[in-house]
Amino acid sequence: MTDPQLRLFPGVGSKRMGELRRGATSWDVFLECESDRANGATRGRIHFVAGGRTRTSAWIFLEWTVRDVEERFHDFAAGELWGLVEGIDD
Repeated sequence: MTDPQLRLFPGVGSKRMGELRRGATSWDVFLECESDRANGATRGRIHFVAGGRTRTSAWIFLEWTVRDVEERFHDFAAGELWGLVEGIDD
């Protein structure tokens, strides 16, 4: 059986980071990382998926490695993620 944390967001090389839930509302949260050759670094952005709805942040992370981006992602508290997803239009 596949670990649900390793499910990929369709069409994007994103790692599922968990679920954001408040009351009856929930979002699956994915972190996409991409090499930024111009800067010799890795950039990242967050995808929020709920049913047929998807919201995607700008490229908000710029770190040396994918692992560094993931560590920075984990610095976000749930309230900060809610603020981010609520600030993005469908």
